[in-house]
Amino acid sequence: MSETLGTWVMGFARIGEKRELKKALEAYWRGQSGFEAVLETADMLKKRHWTYQKEAGIDAVSVNDFSLYDQTLDMVEMLGLTPDRFKDIDDPTQRYFAMARGDADHTAMEMTKWFNTNYHYIVPELKAGMAWSVNVQKIVDEYEAAKAQGITPKINLIGPLTFLGNAKRIDTPDGDALSLFGEILPAYEALVKALAGLDSRVTLQVEEPILVTDKASQVSLLCKEAYTRLAGVAENVDLYVVTYFDHAKEAVAQLVQTPIKGIGLDFVHGEENVGVVEAIAESGKTLIAGVVDGRNIWVSDIEEKVRFLERLAEKMEKEKIVVSTSCSLLHVPYTLKYEEKMDDDIKSWLAFGVEKLDEVALIHKIFHRGANYLNAKEAMAYAKNREANAQRRTSPRIHDEAVQSRMADIKALKKQRIPFSERIGRQHACFGYPPLCTTTIGSFPQTPEVRAVRRDFKKGAIGEAEYVEKMKGFIRDCVAFQEEIGLEVLVHGEFERNDMVEYFGEQLKGVAFSENGWVQSYGSRCVKPPIIYGDVSRPEPMTVFWSTYAQSLTEKPMKGMLTGPVTILNWSFVRDDQPRSETCYQIAFAIRDEVDDLQKAGIGMIQVDEAAFKEGYPLRVSKRPAYERFALESFWIATNVAEPETQIHTHMCYSDFNDIIETIEAMDADVISIETARSGNVLLKVFKSYGYEKEIGPGVYDIHSPRIPSVEEIEKQIEALLEVLPARQLWINPDCGLKTRRWEEVKPSLQHMVEATIRVRERL
Repeated sequence: MSETLGTWVMGFARIGEKRELKKALEAYWRGQSGFEAVLETADMLKKRHWTYQKEAGIDAVSVNDFSLYDQTLDMVEMLGLTPDRFKDIDDPTQRYFAMARGDADHTAMEMTKWFNTNYHYIVPELKAGMAWSVNVQKIVDEYEAAKAQGITPKINLIGPLTFLGNAKRIDTPDGDALSLFGEILPAYEALVKALAGLDSRVTLQVEEPILVTDKASQVSLLCKEAYTRLAGVAENVDLYVVTYFDHAKEAVAQLVQTPIKGIGLDFVHGEENVGVVEAIAESGKTLIAGVVDGRNIWVSDIEEKVRFLERLAEKMEKEKIVVSTSCSLLHVPYTLKYEEKMDDDIKSWLAFGVEKLDEVALIHKIFHRGANYLNAKEAMAYAKNREANAQRRTSPRIHDEAVQSRMADIKALKKQRIPFSERIGRQHACFGYPPLCTTTIGSFPQTPEVRAVRRDFKKGAIGEAEYVEKMKGFIRDCVAFQEEIGLEVLVHGEFERNDMVEYFGEQLKGVAFSENGWVQSYGSRCVKPPIIYGDVSRPEPMTVFWSTYAQSLTEKPMKGMLTGPVTILNWSFVRDDQPRSETCYQIAFAIRDEVDDLQKAGIGMIQVDEAAFKEGYPLRVSKRPAYERFALESFWIATNVAEPETQIHTHMCYSDFNDIIETIEAMDADVISIETARSGNVLLKVFKSYGYEKEIGPGVYDIHSPRIPSVEEIEKQIEALLEVLPARQLWINPDCGLKTRRWEEVKPSLQHMVEATIRVRERL
């Protein structure tokens, strides 16, 4: 790689601009194609992505940012740290996907959120005395392929501190894997040594986002030792430590004392990083300046970005400043070129991944050479950028007087309902459900037939009347199945919904959608986040028709299913011209109206899912109170319209609840369901030790795995739950929605769940 760097991209997306990798993986998992087809697709995508970056003028193009499932799982494989329970699988491909997804004989490894994003990673399972063995063949293959395209790439690695900080130690009660630093660092040294042989000069991007969290203080001395040793492994290796998502002030104080080549900082989400630029300058290191937002989709204000970089240049040599994305472009959609139906004004305000490459290159050229040196094409792009930013700031489409008027009265609604102890008795009397009440989280399989009906309706191939009748048929079958197996609280199946956030966003004013703006969530799972560009409101009811129809089919309680305001906020691309709290309150009003309409229509149980509540937490404790305040108030605004007899449920996905249990209590939902199947009773014990009194539905089996749990397995899980909490407080359910599973898996799994519950109840 050139000694003089000008443009840098932390990493690129990998699922494919038309989800090619997703489709290849799922065909392979269904047995419809061989693994060779997956590899062919992967090779095609890698080459395409390198070409995009090269043609945009990016100097630092990555290899090893691509993965068939997850980059942390790839590091587990690369370091030879496969958990013992998978070592009976001889075939490496089968073993890799068994670790990620499970199989008939193996439960999958735990999966959780990558810091405060909606991307999920596989949690490494480590222990003292583990034997490591380095295998860099994946990197070698990608490096050689990139060089064949005329690119000398940088190599992306998850750093040792982040790898350990995100892992769990399985041989100690506290699970703290950072205590294994002394064992893992030699493995990383061997890894760097192996990569040094790839070229006469090798560039490593070592990613340490753990250094922007409050663990930075805990690992500061480890940071200095790690990078003093790693940077000294080979003279021909240029090592850059990059961070993102917040500031890394503590870590920089240590890193500048090591012989690394440069430091990458996020100036979009970590403004405090400005305070350490002088220390980097004094050390003579390169600054990778993350100024193009890798997590949101608004077009950069290039004039403002250049002015900001000029301020940095007052603190250090301009030649030592490299223009970069703030983080990997994994977190934004691929490109706007397929967005043929999007409103032209809104489209002009956006930049997806490929467009951000051009922004990086343009900012670099203006910063280092000046706007007078732009060629005709670049000058036109710069003019369009200025025009788009000016038009967005003044557009009347962004502001809604009715929403602003309602927001003026918001203070009186920021309150909890009457005490839970007064509500729950009325709810038990109203619904009469037993201890260990059985239910599901909400969605049922989105089969090809279901998706085809939605697609045909969207394209105009069938009319609304035919669409409604077909959806009613899916709902009837789903309700009949639930009644047949004996579930006690039912759901309608959500067949009309493409995604739990997208469905609602499509019906809200102030929200736009892309046709192909897919973002990877985990493995082959992708989401298409709404684009919140203006004031948000609900023109008309969104779910009442479907919920009341489903309730008409049964005497059992039918849960109304809504997505909560905080999750809609956190799983959307949110406008950046006002505080996120204001947008969240606006969404809360929309959900509040829906809750009220549902209960007035006879729906007595309403689930307001907050799957992404924890995800939105700032990574620094000092910044959390402000988030907690508006997140709680938004949930209260959405739900405190419910009568005492109306039971409010919520659901939360994979999270560590230890540090937010008080906030969960304060949310004041009557029933909370949580994902615990991959982590045993660890999360549930948090609720027990806190003295949580509301009702809880811990997931008794993992829906992210295709395996079917036995009756005995679920029975043991329920018995384990009863060791922590009493039966009256517990609900029995899967750990998440069932939309990604097949009916062949769902039917026996739920039958086994109900049978196991009956067996346990008989012994109570």
